Amino acid sequence: MTAAIPEPTGVPEPGTGGASWVPQPDAGAPVVTPAGPTGQVGRGSGVLHHRRRPGTAVRLAAFHAMVLVTVLGVVVTALIHQFTASYQSVAAQSLAEELRAYVAAVSRSGPGTDLVTASVSYLQSRSLPAGTDLVVALHGPGVLVTPGAGSLRKDPRVRRWMTSPPATSLVQSTTVGSVAAELLAAPIRVRSTTVGTFVAATDLSLQQAQGGRVLRLSLAEAMVALAAGVLSSYLLLRRLLRTVGRITTTAEVIGRGELDRRLGDTGSDDEVGQLAATFDHMLDRLDSAMAAQRRLLSDVSHQLRTPLTVARGHLEVLQRTGGLADEHATDETIDLVVDELDHMRALVEHLLLLGRAMEPDFLTLEPVDLRSFLGDLQRAAEVLGPRHWTLAPVPDLVVHADPAKLRGALLNLADNAVHATAPGGRVALVPTVEITTNWLLLAVEDSGPGIPPDRRQEALARFARPGARDEGGSGLGLAIVKAVAEAHGGEVRIERSPLGGARVVVALPAKLVAQPADPEA
Repeated sequence: MTAAIPEPTGVPEPGTGGASWVPQPDAGAPVVTPAGPTGQVGRGSGVLHHRRRPGTAVRLAAFHAMVLVTVLGVVVTALIHQFTASYQSVAAQSLAEELRAYVAAVSRSGPGTDLVTASVSYLQSRSLPAGTDLVVALHGPGVLVTPGAGSLRKDPRVRRWMTSPPATSLVQSTTVGSVAAELLAAPIRVRSTTVGTFVAATDLSLQQAQGGRVLRLSLAEAMVALAAGVLSSYLLLRRLLRTVGRITTTAEVIGRGELDRRLGDTGSDDEVGQLAATFDHMLDRLDSAMAAQRRLLSDVSHQLRTPLTVARGHLEVLQRTGGLADEHATDETIDLVVDELDHMRALVEHLLLLGRAMEPDFLTLEPVDLRSFLGDLQRAAEVLGPRHWTLAPVPDLVVHADPAKLRGALLNLADNAVHATAPGGRVALVPTVEITTNWLLLAVEDSGPGIPPDRRQEALARFARPGARDEGGSGLGLAIVKAVAEAHGGEVRIERSPLGGARVVVALPAKLVAQPADPEA
């Protein structure tokens, strides 16, 4: 049996032979399998090295840029890999289809047609896709090729397969000559005997060029996204760090004693603006607290100077006049000094109470039965002076409050009412609930002269005693009442009493009211 071996550019001529060969590929049709270690799928490289060591404000933006570079690099690499794998898979499927078509054509050849004749007939009648070349190498008869398959035939791997067909079908992404190609090689078997090799290749140059364009376009888009992301993050971080820097600078200035410095309006309502506003609010409170502390120290020094001067003066007089031998003069001096010391002790206790009112654990809240509480309070207040004491009807309520602090505050109001009225005057305890405004009002009213409207706010300040009739008071009673009320979340109101004098109200929020003491009452 002989066969003509045509030139690479010519169409092969049919050979002659006698026996009828029927090729029997594995499992009825050649199986196309992925390439082994020698068939590597080409991948594009999209790794970008972005090493920048910026300064303070830009460091976070640089870190953000590194994260973006990593993410975009992975995305671009995955995109190029997927694109490459896609067109390689399409090419491999096209080559497998050529192999199946060859097997089917040879299998359909009539009786008496040998393999060479069937192969030549197939190659002459088959219309191949552009860029696809075939080589059919048969043992003995020769090699049949399609026009333009000269470089494929000369490829070292193809030449090796001509003489030693592969054991199974394989596909490789490789280069043939200098052209990227997808290569398929499969053994031709007749009755389980390998009689030749089928080799097909398709040009991937166009697809590689498209892959390069996709890579460049992807990189350009990634660079635009990277630039936009880094620029926006840098601008945002610079704005944030500018505000933080202003806070740091202001804190340093305040640390040097300039408590009037503020950040001012940052022009935003986001977290940064809220931070600046909270910082300014904190500075306002600190400034107010320090101003109050300075006023307190000034007031305390002024209030304590008088009793100390009086006590010291009487003791010096007693010493200069030799009054120590006069028992009566000594007793008078001792009594006076003791009175002044008692006054100072009461003053210090009140100041300590006012100081503790600013602490978070100032109150010890517990359920208080309002009826029992005000009944006991009236009995304790009646001892303060011979007045006409009355207690208005008390609502049946349980209140969450500090009973000791609240009792002390109301007794202070009762003591003020006693000092503001003459013996036989009227003092009333009036508890009411304002449903519309959600307040529980505990009022102490008297029939005294009252407090003028223009001096009511002044009366709540420390050491203020507008219109006081007694000279022994410290001026801290209403200030303590105000501190206790505000610690409960309430307030103090000074109004005109229906009895003709002052009406001082401790207003507590209704949320402190728990429930009726006796639901069936």
